Amino acid sequence: MTERALRLGTRRSKLALAQSGQVARAVSRLTGRSVELVEITTYGDTSREQLAQIGGTGVFVAALREALLRDEVDFAVHSLKDLPTTQPDELVLAAVPPREDPRDVLVARDGLTFGQLPEGARVGTGSPRRMAQLNAYARAHHTRIETVPIRGNIDTRIGYVRKGELDAVVLAAAGLNRIGRADEVTDFLSVDSVLPAPGQGALAIECAADNAVLAALLGELDDPRTRVAVTAERSLLAALEAGCSAPVGALADLLGEEEAVTEMRLRGVVGTTDGSTLVQLSTTGPVPTSHGDAIALGRELASEMLAKGAAGLMGERAH
Repeated sequence: MTERALRLGTRRSKLALAQSGQVARAVSRLTGRSVELVEITTYGDTSREQLAQIGGTGVFVAALREALLRDEVDFAVHSLKDLPTTQPDELVLAAVPPREDPRDVLVARDGLTFGQLPEGARVGTGSPRRMAQLNAYARAHHTRIETVPIRGNIDTRIGYVRKGELDAVVLAAAGLNRIGRADEVTDFLSVDSVLPAPGQGALAIECAADNAVLAALLGELDDPRTRVAVTAERSLLAALEAGCSAPVGALADLLGEEEAVTEMRLRGVVGTTDGSTLVQLSTTGPVPTSHGDAIALGRELASEMLAKGAAGLMGERAH
C-alpha cells in the first residue's frame, strides 16, 4: 500500500507556488513520497491596504499556520522575511534551505540604473525599509526621488513601470530569480547602500512540533550557514521590537574562504522613511556555533542601535 501524498501548504501567488514547488520536489526526492500543493489564501493576499497599515507581521503566515494546526496540511513553506520572530510552541521551523541572493534590485524604464534615474524619479515600493534607504542613498548622491507606496505581486509591480506610471520599482532579487525573471533587473542594489529585510532570500519550512519524524526528514534540507545568519538577523529585529513592516534592514555575512569561514559580520539599519535619519551599525565576531550564540549577536547589535536612537525612528511596532 502506497503512502498518501504529503500536503504542502502554500500561498497562491506565482512566486509562492514557484518556491513551494522547488521545496516539494526536494522533499519528494528525499522521502520517496509524492507531495501535493495545497493553495491557501492569506489575509495579506486579499487586503488592499499597505502592509505597514495592516501590521505586516504575519499577514502572509497566519492562515498557513492555522492550516498546519488543523492538520489540513503536513508542512508549509514561507518566505522567511514574512515570518514573525516569535515561534509558536506547537510548530517547529524544521528547515531553512540555502539562501537565494538577498539583495534588492531595481526594475526601471529604459534599462536605467539607480544612479541614472532622473531628478524626482517615481520609485515604487511597499516597504518602509526600502523607502528609508533609497531616499538616504539618493540624498547621499545629491539627487531626489519620490518613493511611491505600492502593493501587488511581481507582475503588478513591474506593470507600473511598463505602463509608464512609475520610473522604477524595487523588488527582491530572490523572487525574480525563483520565477525566472532575473533578466528584467536593471540594477542590483549593493547591500552597502540598501540592506535587505531580515531573512530576505531565505525560505522557512514549518511543520507541527509533535510530528518528529516529518521534522527530522525536512531537517535534511536545512543549511546550517543560512540558518545561523538569518537567526542573527531575526534576533536583531526581535530585540528592536520591530515587525516586518518596520524600516529595519539586516544582513549577516559569513567572512572568509568557502572552506574556512571564521567570522560573521552582522549589519543593521533603522531609518525614517524620508531617509533623513539612519542608524546603521555593524558587529563582527566568531561564527556562532549555536542558536543561542546567533541570538546573542543580534541582541548585542540591537542594543547598540537602540542606544544610538533607533527606537525613535521606527513607526510600526509588533504586537
